[in-house]
Amino acid sequence: MLKFLGENYYLDINELERQISYEKSILPFSGTTEPGEQQISVTRYETFKTLVEVILTEREELDEGLGMHAGKDLTIPFKIAFNTLLINNILKTL
Repeated sequence: MLKFLGENYYLDINELERQISYEKSILPFSGTTEPGEQQISVTRYETFKTLVEVILTEREELDEGLGMHAGKDLTIPFKIAFNTLLINNILKTL
């Protein structure tokens, strides 16, 4: 859990998996899908992996007493990663 600006956030792993997974493709000759094969978008996986890594490795200390002003000292990569994960429902509030 990440406490940020008075809110508690967590990573929704099920949503992350849903975001990077492809629909199972139908094999052209048999009309069936391969059992047990999971297909993912490597581009989306690597992007979300990097965004999560940025969130988890941010070292800037926040003064919770400053409220919204505390976020001004955060790095641009952290802000982009945080907002992108929040918009894609991977980072959620409790």
